[in-house]
Amino acid sequence: MSINWSKLTGRITGWVLPIFLMIIWDVASENGWLSSQILPSPREIVQAAIDLGISGELAKNIIASSERAGWGLLIGGSIGFFLGLVNGLSRTADRFLDTTVQMIRNVPHLALIPLVIIWFGIGEEGKVFLVTLGVFFPIYANTYHGIKTADPQLLEMGRVYGLNHWQLFSQIIFPGALPSILVGLRYSLGLMWLTLIVAETIATTSGIGQMAMNAREFMQTDVVVLAILIYALLGKLADMGVHFLEVRLLQWHSGFRQ
Repeated sequence: MSINWSKLTGRITGWVLPIFLMIIWDVASENGWLSSQILPSPREIVQAAIDLGISGELAKNIIASSERAGWGLLIGGSIGFFLGLVNGLSRTADRFLDTTVQMIRNVPHLALIPLVIIWFGIGEEGKVFLVTLGVFFPIYANTYHGIKTADPQLLEMGRVYGLNHWQLFSQIIFPGALPSILVGLRYSLGLMWLTLIVAETIATTSGIGQMAMNAREFMQTDVVVLAILIYALLGKLADMGVHFLEVRLLQWHSGFRQ
């Protein structure tokens, strides 16, 4: 079986700089140029990950955070996608709903944390609500934009060929909006983890944020940095998932064609 060196090189290239920085970080730590109180060495972080993994705490916290993020993405993404479609396709709905949505969008959702605690207490509902708000607006805005910017010449051509409303939507409008929708999804995934970091500082008994807060109390810098790296890796995995969807769903687009 032949190896596609071009594709392999393309996949590896993105990891060259992070690995290079990790090597510099490790050398600086091992030679005492970087205090472990400021930034522990990669080896200490790996050891902390191993210890937490053996105890089961690491898996428990990653699963708890992933569940919150997943529910928030599912709820907020579904509502944002649906409203983006409705407002993009219907002028009446656009005039009636979009102004309200845009007013709410300009309120920083993390500023609502005191209200969220009053409304939901310190349970799971408040954290999921914050994540839902965080992912809702990028998906809504990009879905709305994608639908509104459908190529009018293609729409006119479709009408000439006798396509009905559903066929125009499924064959022209939605495929044309898909790149914008996926950009919104990619942006939402970044906000999802950012929101979760803050949401998990609210009193909780599990989650990566809670693990970092506990480590801060005991000055366990290695665990704090580990939590940050886990958020970064989860964000990268989510981004890779969206990129996979782009490659599979946008083969017709010149920018994504293999």
